[in-house]
Amino acid sequence: MPKKIIQRFMPDPEKLRNHKHLKIFGSLLNKPNLWALNRRSAPGAFAIGLFVAWMPMPFQMVLAAALAIYFHVNLPVSVALVWITNPVTMPAMFYLAYLIGAKLLNHPPQQFVFEASWAWIESSISTIGPPFLFGCLVLGVVSALTGYFVIKSAWQYSIYLQWQKRRK
Repeated sequence: MPKKIIQRFMPDPEKLRNHKHLKIFGSLLNKPNLWALNRRSAPGAFAIGLFVAWMPMPFQMVLAAALAIYFHVNLPVSVALVWITNPVTMPAMFYLAYLIGAKLLNHPPQQFVFEASWAWIESSISTIGPPFLFGCLVLGVVSALTGYFVIKSAWQYSIYLQWQKRRK
């Protein structure tokens, strides 16, 4: 059951192999294990994709692909999940990360107005940077662990249901 659901949303492997940013991995993308969807590769792919989605950096897809290759998990799932962070969801997700980081570091949340400029980033990195980055790290780890265990449990449960059907 989880395999069929996940496969419906998986991007085409050939499109990923030919993606301009993923071409740097060259022949590493030819490993069949990176495209297999099974009970070992899916939970790890979810963990990587959800973790990288919280990282405030450009080219998240490249990092997710590199981690998927290194850990031998499903590449399309890892890369697709980083798109949870997109221009629509990013402001809310990163503001939440800042608030959680400020709470965990005992920093009082500061009022700020975002400005898309290098000068604003330089001036804000010392004030809101540490709570923001810590919050991103915490939410990335929590999301990765949650995703890993939810997918692993769902997969095991579907296998259990299949065995129950076979017994009858």
